[in-house]
Amino acid sequence: MTQPTVIRRETPYPLQTALSIAASGVPVLPLRRGKVPFGNCRTCAGNTCGGRPNMRTPGPCTCPAPCHGWAAATTDPGVINSSTWARAWRDAAGVAYHPGGAGLTVVDLDNAEAIAWARTTLPATRTVPTTRGEHWLYQGTMQSANDVRPGVDIKSSMQYARWLGPGTGAMAPLPNAVRALIVKAPVPIPGAVTVPALAGGGECPHRTPTYLDRGIAMAEQSIAEASSTVHATVYRAFLAVLSRHGRCGCLTDTHMARLFAAAQAKGESPRHCTDAWTNARTALGM
Repeated sequence: MTQPTVIRRETPYPLQTALSIAASGVPVLPLRRGKVPFGNCRTCAGNTCGGRPNMRTPGPCTCPAPCHGWAAATTDPGVINSSTWARAWRDAAGVAYHPGGAGLTVVDLDNAEAIAWARTTLPATRTVPTTRGEHWLYQGTMQSANDVRPGVDIKSSMQYARWLGPGTGAMAPLPNAVRALIVKAPVPIPGAVTVPALAGGGECPHRTPTYLDRGIAMAEQSIAEASSTVHATVYRAFLAVLSRHGRCGCLTDTHMARLFAAAQAKGESPRHCTDAWTNARTALGM
């Protein structure tokens, strides 16, 4: 006689837990053994449904099943408790949630060394014990990234985290120290403009802090405040700086490194920064 499969659950009652979490505004999804989401259904296999697992927002397609990993996370009790999700909940070993969808960032500390680093580097916030370490939860979202330093992952947008309980402590705002973890070292800037000697001597007026530095600061601010279309915002900021300051030779690598750092803090890769800079120069005929 075939013995029934025994499911080892991290969460004793995953469906009931998911409904409770969703009621607080946190998007949830079921996890199978191995701490991974359920695979896509036949209709969504290979992303043939036109799903959007690489977009920054949930809602991959009209499929009623829990497909597309983190993008399937929802707060809708009708979806969570639907017949199409019922099989997943029967086989679920645990519950996951989409931190970015709840306006949160999880700093996943995987060992004692990582925890010790966080305690001396990051502001105190709500903590959740994990199997080997801790999750530190902050209010605010950012790009997710793995291995930002030894034993440390960032889980926020386009990522899921295991639900291991509400945690303890007051939740702090997402600090710049966490955002800075995903910023790569500034890359060499292609086509950096050198400072030529001015005809007749004198100093370029753009060098004064009241003009050039204000222009750079305004570009940094526009990038930092971008809530969507980050690629386009970065390009427009680069274009604006180059159109104003790119022809007289006052820009230096230091100025452009500031803009690259601002873009990377919003999730842009060094390659995207380089492409945006090059495209802006090309558009201006430089």
